[in-house]
Amino acid sequence: MSATSTFHRWDGTASYIADEGLKAAVNVAVALQRPLLIKGEPGTGKTLLAHAISEGLGLPLYTWHIKSTTRAQDGCWVYDAVARLQDSRFGDRDVRDVAQYIKMGPLGEAFASETRAVLLIDEIDKADIEFPNDLLHELDAMRFVVTETGEEVVAQHRPIVIISSNAEKELPDAFLRRCVFHYITFPSEERLTQICRVHHPDVEDELLAGALRRFLALRSVKHLRKKPTTSELVDWIAGLRLAGIDPEKLQRTLPFAGVLLKDESDAEKARKAGAMEPDEGEEGGGQGGGGKGGGGKGEGGAGNGWRGWR
Repeated sequence: MSATSTFHRWDGTASYIADEGLKAAVNVAVALQRPLLIKGEPGTGKTLLAHAISEGLGLPLYTWHIKSTTRAQDGCWVYDAVARLQDSRFGDRDVRDVAQYIKMGPLGEAFASETRAVLLIDEIDKADIEFPNDLLHELDAMRFVVTETGEEVVAQHRPIVIISSNAEKELPDAFLRRCVFHYITFPSEERLTQICRVHHPDVEDELLAGALRRFLALRSVKHLRKKPTTSELVDWIAGLRLAGIDPEKLQRTLPFAGVLLKDESDAEKARKAGAMEPDEGEEGGGQGGGGKGGGGKGEGGAGNGWRGWR
């Protein structure tokens, strides 16, 4: 088998529409066995990418959601000292066996996997500034030692590491040097149509075209604090369909605006720019209520869309 045939492995999935640049970034990261750092505005599919790679390559997925308090060690293992203390006072287990209080984290589970796995480190920029550097040794060596037991955990197979970031913090240069980087740009109108068709395969052409026109008009309004995202578009279309909105109505009003706009100042800017008019009978005098009702239906009807385009 030629090197070229083994390089081109991932080509997106039926539910994840990837452009050629993203496909190339994934495949070169897999080939080089380097972490893939993904950036892009919210709602462009950063988190779901790891799920799509897992599905497309038939590999197990381990997910590590990063918080502001997350430490690098948490991804390797967690030692439950509280449970051991309670057992020493009230339990009947042999507390001298420390190993029973050790639980592998997502990184440790990916290392221990019998097959190659996909590891998602989600929103790495939420953690402390030193967090990425603390991960460097484990990601390079693909091994770590559990301090409490002295056990060394060695990766049986080097996992495919996908790291997402919303660019809330700058990442250290030493960390960036070890990654393949790709920025997911906001989809074109043609790609948005494809994405919406994946989530709503039987949506009316007229409704979809009208929804896209209004959505893109909103995004073009200058100085919005938070532009509506792809995931919100998918939810909004679900709300429009569930409510039976006539496509012609989209030419005059913006039903359920609260699904797309989440800030009062943004709504006011959209009105002034002519991209949003009050929806008589649904939003007039109580626009937030109409938006909320539409948003609730949208979340119920397009749960996969919300999860799929974070």
